[in-house]
Amino acid sequence: MSKQLDKVSLAGLLITLGIIYGDIGTSPLYVLKSIIGSRPVTDELIYGGLSCVLWTLTLQTTFKYILLTLQADNRGEGGIFSLFALVRRYRRWLFLPAIIGAGTLLADGIITPPISVSSAIEGLNGVSGFEKFIVPGNTLTVSIIIGILSLLFFFQQFGTKVVGSAFGPMMLIWFTMIGVLGINQIAHYPQILKAINPVYGYNLLVHYPNGFWLLGAIFLCTTGAEALYSDLGHCGKKNIQVSWIFVKTTLLLNYFGQGAWVLLRGKSSLNDLNPFYEIMPHAFLLIGIIISTAATIIASQALISGSFTLINEAVRLIFWPKIKVKYPTDIRGQIYIPSINWILWIGCVAVMLYFRESSHMEAAYGFSITIAMLMTTILMFYYMKFHKKWHMIIISLVLMVFLTVEISFFIANVAKIKQRWMFLVFEVGIIGVMYIWYRARKIKNRYVELVRLEDYIPMILSISRDRSIPKYTNHLVYLTSSDNTKEVEHKIVHSILGKVPKRADVYWFVHVHTTDDPYLKEYKVTHVIPNSIIRIELRLGFRIDPDVHLMFRYIIAELIHNKEVIIPAGYDAMHKNNPVGDVHFIVMEKYLSSDNELPVVERMIMDFYFRLKKISLSESRGFGLDPANLTVEQFPLMVSAVPEMHLKRV
Repeated sequence: MSKQLDKVSLAGLLITLGIIYGDIGTSPLYVLKSIIGSRPVTDELIYGGLSCVLWTLTLQTTFKYILLTLQADNRGEGGIFSLFALVRRYRRWLFLPAIIGAGTLLADGIITPPISVSSAIEGLNGVSGFEKFIVPGNTLTVSIIIGILSLLFFFQQFGTKVVGSAFGPMMLIWFTMIGVLGINQIAHYPQILKAINPVYGYNLLVHYPNGFWLLGAIFLCTTGAEALYSDLGHCGKKNIQVSWIFVKTTLLLNYFGQGAWVLLRGKSSLNDLNPFYEIMPHAFLLIGIIISTAATIIASQALISGSFTLINEAVRLIFWPKIKVKYPTDIRGQIYIPSINWILWIGCVAVMLYFRESSHMEAAYGFSITIAMLMTTILMFYYMKFHKKWHMIIISLVLMVFLTVEISFFIANVAKIKQRWMFLVFEVGIIGVMYIWYRARKIKNRYVELVRLEDYIPMILSISRDRSIPKYTNHLVYLTSSDNTKEVEHKIVHSILGKVPKRADVYWFVHVHTTDDPYLKEYKVTHVIPNSIIRIELRLGFRIDPDVHLMFRYIIAELIHNKEVIIPAGYDAMHKNNPVGDVHFIVMEKYLSSDNELPVVERMIMDFYFRLKKISLSESRGFGLDPANLTVEQFPLMVSAVPEMHLKRV
């Protein structure tokens, strides 16, 4: 993390407000309304609900994420994959909570934008002149919401550099507004502050009829907590921690203000009214709705950007097929992934058409995030135990608190499965792709045949010096998956020596190693045979785009400048303007041979893997190689030897 991000500043705090708190910051639009629902309004329900909201934000958001999880920064970066990168060496199976957490976070990305934007737009129903047109669930309202979401996804391809500068000030206005609105109501009914007492929350969950199941609605107040950790690298730990004091204060003021209005109203039910809009002065309502809509769009934008980052990390950590990634602006970390963008858009539109109004979405919201939080807790256990080396008593106490809270939320949210069956399909699909891609790569690597490079050096050198063989290129470059500097795949050696030998001045073996450090960019050179056979190890962070072609051109130019590599003068005379000489890459792509005898499960995994591979980016495009200087050679992945043939001659 840069030193600037690690310091608290007004600019940093403003940026943090714009990036971090969109999801959790817009939850007052629907949380208290969801808690009350169609239930009779009683002191027990309101005081208990507000008490649970307060202590959920305190335990789950403040203690777990702000104070504890933010400590697990990976060179300044956060998020479930950054945490996984820190702990993956301690247990092999930790990839499972990582992909489950990431998959559920992505799945939740198709409901956050619809529920946030629809909650804001539906507020127009209370504005004079709009009540006839804006009715929750009617075709016009749904069309307006889908139109806003479609524009949001359409503009992703251009980046958020221009409008992004307005996110911070807009969210500052939003939080100030909700805080002031809350204070105004609390001033009329200060007794509402008694809800600070956790006894009210306990009584609600234990003594109120079916009170425990209200946790499903209460949990909505903390659904954006994962974003606090995921966007750590954009804002810095201290800016997040300081700004949270202001954000949490305004959120609680608004929640308590809504509760005060409900009790002051003295009615037995809400009658489909939303307390969030009811506490606004009527003359201010339209302005308030405009500000609310802007805040929900910012919240949706932050979630979409986070989804892009998550998938990009998954690709680098071998959890997702290689896909096209674009960089719409020069802002570090800002990326655009077309395929994910349109998948999310289709999902959001489907959610809007299926549920039609925000009150129906509330019943389906939150289940995925509880799972993601549980997965983060599992990874945090290993971080605290092995990385921080905390005493097991302290770790056990911390886990006991968080697991009790999160498992309770999970059980309460299980009741939502009926309303969210479509999300289960989406989640299982995402997690399934991640699991299959990761396991298939492990299976494939297990059966790759490696050979000692030194055994073939004499033959490679003899080909390089044999002028009777037509020169293939100056620099012949192979991408190798071997971590051992002394070994390469047998198929690479066969490619050089077999069939038509490939004569080159220098043979290069390039290995790309994905590091735990998110933004590391370094390389190591091993001169196996000086000026003839050279190995390059590129060490790239999991947030760095592996543009191997450009990186290799840079490395080779530097080696030639340092006279570590010398190109024969006769060939250089033909390329006065190209001192590096010709560079040609060979990529070895595997396919599953029909002669294999894989176990049934592994065979199914590999079949699905190669089907995914057909629709994903090729290895060459994924590594940023120039197709003009590239040859792709295919060879079968052999798991067992071809059985001996017994043919009878007649």
